[in-house]
This record gives sequence, C-alpha cells and structure tokens, in this order.
Amino acid sequence: MDEQGPEGRGQRPRARGLHDRVLESLGPAITAGDYPPGTVLRTDELERRYDVSRTVVREAVRVLESMHLVESRRRVGVTVRPTEEWDVFDPQVIRWRLAGPDRPRQLRSLTALRSAIEPAAAGLAAEHATPEQCAELTGHALNMVATSRGQQLPAYLVHDVAFHRVVLRASGNEMFARLGDVVAEVLTGRTQHRVMFSDPDPEAVTLHVRVAEAVRAGDAEAAERYTKEITLGALRELDILAP
Repeated sequence: MDEQGPEGRGQRPRARGLHDRVLESLGPAITAGDYPPGTVLRTDELERRYDVSRTVVREAVRVLESMHLVESRRRVGVTVRPTEEWDVFDPQVIRWRLAGPDRPRQLRSLTALRSAIEPAAAGLAAEHATPEQCAELTGHALNMVATSRGQQLPAYLVHDVAFHRVVLRASGNEMFARLGDVVAEVLTGRTQHRVMFSDPDPEAVTLHVRVAEAVRAGDAEAAERYTKEITLGALRELDILAP
C-alpha cells in the first residue's frame, strides 16, 4: 500500500528531473573542455549554481563518476579526470562529445573504430548468423533502400542502426555485440548534427544490401570486404562534411 501522500509521490520525479538537469549541463561542459582535467568543482558551488540540494548534486556526480569523468574526494571536492581515463565507450559520453566542439575528431575516432571492428564482425556473421538474423539484415537493408531518397534521414537512420546492431550480434562475439550502442550513437550523432548528405550515398546503400546477401550466402570474405568499403566511405564523407 502506498503510504505517501500526493507530495511524497511527486518528490521523486521532481528530484529525477533536477538530477537530469544538472547532469545534462555539467556532463557536456566537462566533455567540451569547459572544465579541463584537474579542475576542482565544489559541491556547495554546484548547489548554488543549479539551485538544487546537495543530494541532487551528489546523484549527478555519482553518474559522472561511473563514466570516469570525475572523481570525488573528501575535503577536496569533485575533480575532473584526465581525458584518457574517461569511459569513451559510454553512449552518453559519446553523445556529449559529439555535441561539442571536438565533434570532427570524435567522429573520425569512432569511425576508425568501426572500420577496425565491423568488417571482422560481418565476416563472422556470415559464418554464424541464424536464418532469423539473415532475414532481419535483408529486411533492414531493403528498408534502407526504400528510405534513401526524398530526404528521409530519420527513417533511414532507424534501419541503418538496426542493420549494424544485427551484424554485430550475429557475429556470435559478445564483445562485438556490446559495441552496438557505440555504433548507434555514431550513426545517430552523424545524422542529428548534419554530418551526412541530405540523401545517403547510393553506393553505401547498395553496399549494405550486398553485405546482407553475403551474410545470407555464408560468404565471409565478401561480407568483410563490403563492410570495409562502407566504413571507408563514411571516413571519406567526414573529409567533406566535417573537415
């Protein structure tokens, strides 16, 4: 039985909203370099700046600590950690960095990661994909073709993200599969920040279809080759759109 009155029931959502507000301001500020590594953020100053309670600040700091963006020590405060210690695979960290001034370099770094990982994952998918996963790949590839014209980037993105998640999952390698969120953030950020042409590159769309066909045919060499071409094409687009 809920013993809380209307005020009690409303406090938790409100606290969560305040926590999110602090997090969505402080996190991007740290990743954008507004608070360089070594900067000490005092809890009492954060309370005044955001007009929130100490509990709300501590909850936000705990999340930032889990991302290795900061460390909190008694009598010192909250210290911004060196960039090389950040959890750069955390989807939220990727999202914040893509929204900041370092976007071009971040996109190149993540696309280089894709270029190293996804071709190998596609080759493994050709060897291990289930009939259901092959059908999923084909379906998403065909939907990418259907939404690749007429400036339908949001609809195209849905199938593009789903396609690459299936490839990573179908590889049978749990490490590759866990990178699905990373790839999703790269593709989403590229679209949201307009680092794509108004219509996707027709060659890239065709290559996705060929990857699906190669996986279904069990042709690991072709699946790997076509996926490599996709990621290299993405790097070439960055040279044009995010120099």
